[in-house]
Amino acid sequence: MEKTNQNVYGRIDNNFYNADGDIWWKPDSILHLLKTSINPWRVGYSAGIIKKLGIIPTGKTALEVGCGGGILTEEICKMGFTTTGIDPSDNSLQTARNHAATSGLDIKYEKGTGEQLPYPDQSFDCVFCCDVLEHVRDLPKVISEISRVLRPGGIFFYDTLNRTFISKLVAIKIWQEWKHWAFMPPNLHVWKMFIKPDEIKLLLARNGFKWAEHKGSQPNISIPKMLRYLRKRVKGEWTYEDLGKNLRLVESNDMNILYAGYAVKK
Repeated sequence: MEKTNQNVYGRIDNNFYNADGDIWWKPDSILHLLKTSINPWRVGYSAGIIKKLGIIPTGKTALEVGCGGGILTEEICKMGFTTTGIDPSDNSLQTARNHAATSGLDIKYEKGTGEQLPYPDQSFDCVFCCDVLEHVRDLPKVISEISRVLRPGGIFFYDTLNRTFISKLVAIKIWQEWKHWAFMPPNLHVWKMFIKPDEIKLLLARNGFKWAEHKGSQPNISIPKMLRYLRKRVKGEWTYEDLGKNLRLVESNDMNILYAGYAVKK
C-alpha cells in the first residue's frame, strides 16, 4: 500500500473528532458506542492475547495511537500498563484528560500524529491503534513509526475495516448513507481507505514485525434484528444509549467488516 491519494483522503471527515465539547463520554452520543458496542470485543481480544502470551502489564508501557477521548485508553490503563495516549485533536485530548482525572486514572495524553510519533526509538512495550488505521493518509508511515517506538518483542494491537463488498454495503451504505438506518455521519469512513488483511500483513512484514493472527467480528444479533434496532433509533424510538445496550460486537471468524489482529516486533 502507498500513501492515500489526496482526492480520496479529502473525502473523509476526520474533523468530526475535533468537535467542541464532550462527544465521547455522553451516553447518548454516537462515539459512546465505542464503549458500549465495540470495546467489549476489542478489549476482550487484546486482554486475551496478553494473558495467552503471559504478559504482566504492571511496569510495562503502552501507547494508544489515535486515542480520541480516551475510551479505549482508560481500559488499557486499567489493565495495569503505564499508559500514554496521542491524538491530533485538542478537543478530544481535553475530554480525555478531564475524564481520566475524574476517574482517578494516571494517563499521559499528548498531541501528535501517527505519521510522526514524538517518542524515542524503542519507548513502549505495547502499542494499540484501533479504529484509526483506516483514517490516516500515510498508512505505511504510521506502521513504520509504530515499529520504531516499539521495543523488540513488543506487541502491536490493531483493528480496522476490511475493504470488501460486504463492508461497503454495511459500513458505508447502511451505517452512513442510507437514511432509513444510518447512525453515523456521512464520510466518517471512506471505503477506499479500508484495509485488506493481506495488505496490513505486508506492511507489518516490511517494518520488522512478525504477524501473528487476525480475528473477525459480528453483531451479537441477527442482521434483520440489527436493521430493526437501527430503524428504531432513526425514528426516535431509541437513543444511542438504547442502541448501545442492545447491539454489540462479538468475536467471530468473519473478517468481512471489522477485524482485529496483533503482531510482534522482531
